[in-house]
Amino acid sequence: MTNPEFTPDIEAIRSIDAVPVILSMVKHLTGMRFAAVARVTERNWVACAVDDSIDFGLKPGGELVLESTICHEIRQHKQPVIFGHASLHPLFSQHHTPRTYGLESYISIPIVKANGDFFGTLCAIDSVPANLDEPAIAKTLTLFAQLIAMSLDTQSRLLATKTELDSANELGRLREQFIAVLGHDLRTPLSAIRMSADLLESKTEDKRSLNFIAAIRNSSVRMGVLIENILDFARGRLGGGIPVQRKLVDDLQRTLLLTLEEIKVTHPQAIISHALDVPAGVYCDALRISQLLSNLLGNAVTHGSTDAPIVLKAYAENDEIVISLTNQGTPIPAQLMPLLFEPFSRSEAGQRCEGLGLGLYIASQIAAAHNGTLSVTSDVESGTRFVARFPAQFKWV
Repeated sequence: MTNPEFTPDIEAIRSIDAVPVILSMVKHLTGMRFAAVARVTERNWVACAVDDSIDFGLKPGGELVLESTICHEIRQHKQPVIFGHASLHPLFSQHHTPRTYGLESYISIPIVKANGDFFGTLCAIDSVPANLDEPAIAKTLTLFAQLIAMSLDTQSRLLATKTELDSANELGRLREQFIAVLGHDLRTPLSAIRMSADLLESKTEDKRSLNFIAAIRNSSVRMGVLIENILDFARGRLGGGIPVQRKLVDDLQRTLLLTLEEIKVTHPQAIISHALDVPAGVYCDALRISQLLSNLLGNAVTHGSTDAPIVLKAYAENDEIVISLTNQGTPIPAQLMPLLFEPFSRSEAGQRCEGLGLGLYIASQIAAAHNGTLSVTSDVESGTRFVARFPAQFKWV
C-alpha cells in the first residue's frame, strides 16, 4: 500500500511524459534490465516510476528499507555511484546493498532541484555484470536526471502560479461581493433610515424629538459619505480606477456652488468665501468634480481653523480648470505629506481624526481620472492650499 505522504511525488513523476522514455533509454544505454526513479528522504526510499524486466518486484509506490540502499549514501554526498561488476569491485564487493539484493551492476544518479533540494535518484540495477566504463553513459544519465529535476521545478512553478491565480480569482470574487454589499446591501437600508427620518420630522413639532431626528439624519448622511468613499476606494484600489463619465458640461460652476451650499448646511460653523469663474463647455464628469470639491471642503472644515475663512477659487487658466482651496490652521506635518493622497494616511501617521482617511485619496484619483493633478502646500504663513487642475477640453493623446 502506497504511503500517502509520497502520493504527490509519485503523481509528479507520473505527470512527466518523458520519464517512461528516459527509463527505457537508461536500460538501452546500460544494457541493464531494471530502471527506476526513486524518491529518497531521510527515512524512506520510494519508487515513483519503474521499468522492470527482471521481476525485481517493485511497483510505483513500493518501498525499500532506506538503510539497505546505496541511495541513502547518495542523498548525503549527492554524487553518482556506478559499478559494473560488484563481486570484483574493491569497495562494493563487501557492500551490504549488492549482497542484500544480489546485484552485480548498479548505477544511481542524484536528482537535485534548482534550489538544491535532493529529490531522489535515477537508478538502474541488474543481477549480471554490465559494461559501464564508457564516460558517455554517466554523462547521458546525468542529463536525464537534470531533465527530471527541471520538470519537477517547472511543475512547482506552475502549481505556485495556479495557486496565485486561484487566489487572485478569489480576491476578484470577494471584491465583487464587497462592492455589491456596499452598493446595495448597505445603501438600501440607509436610504430607508433617511426616509424614515423625513417622515418622522413631518409628523412632530416636539423640539427634543426634532433634535433626535436631526441627529439621525446627520448620522445617516455621514454614513452615506463613508459608504461612497469605501465604494470608490474598492473600485479604485482593487479594480481599474475610479470610473468617470466625461462629457461637455455647461453648468460646472452651478454644480460647484451647489456643492458649496451643501457643505455650508452640514457645517454651519464654517466660514467659507468663494470666487468662482468657470466657463461653459468644460469636458468633465461634473458629479465627480463635485465629489472632489466636497472632499476637499470637508477636509478643510475638519482640519482648518474656525477663526479664519476657508477660501475657495475656481477658474480657467491656460486651457485648464483650476480649483483652489485654502484654509488656515496648523500646517500639515512633514511626515504626513508623502502619505497625504494615500488611503488611511492619517491613521498611518498616528493622527486621530474623523472618517477613514479616504477623502483626499479619492479626490486625487478623480483628478487623475480627468488627466489632471491634485497638489498641496502647507506652511504657517500661507496656510494649507490644495490645488486641483485638469484639462478643460478633451485632447487626443
